[in-house]
Amino acid sequence: MRMTSGIACVTVFTTAIFAAPAVMAQGKTERDSSGFFVSGSYGGYKAHGGEFDDERDLYGVSAGYQFNPFFALEADYIDFGKFGEDDVRSDLKGLSLSAKGRLPLTEAFGIYGKVGAFASDMEVSAFDEDETYDEVSPFVGAGVDFMVTPSLTAFAEYNRYNVDDVDEDDFNGQVTNDGPEFDTARVGLQYMF
Repeated sequence: MRMTSGIACVTVFTTAIFAAPAVMAQGKTERDSSGFFVSGSYGGYKAHGGEFDDERDLYGVSAGYQFNPFFALEADYIDFGKFGEDDVRSDLKGLSLSAKGRLPLTEAFGIYGKVGAFASDMEVSAFDEDETYDEVSPFVGAGVDFMVTPSLTAFAEYNRYNVDDVDEDDFNGQVTNDGPEFDTARVGLQYMF
């Protein structure tokens, strides 16, 4: 993860840790357990795979519904931006839909896991040729969350994405990669209505 991603992680969680006691002292300390939510996140990723090896920042926005303290459905838009080597560059964006299972450890703190499908749009430019690959692939993730206020939660999560094969016939066979895999780490804030 790049230095700016690390600074963002520290900033979000430092703010959450120092703000939570003051907010809880003012009254209601119970987390909202169901309802619609939106979130924004920032982080970094490492792309693995031949010509696509790189480390960059990513941005995400999400919306979903929390059914109870243990289960939610979430839709996510993620912009991975541009990555790759000098001769082989790619631009990746995607939408995901996931089921999120959460285990509350305390009133304010919990851990969760995610599993879902990632619909990606990857544009590849290599050796004066451009191709676009659209596909749906599975992904998995895990994270931790911390209640800042009853409606506002800070979170940090890891996700693993796998974008499928680059066609062997494209780019005159000069791209030897089967498609990049992504390890992502991000922090964000979620607001429940």
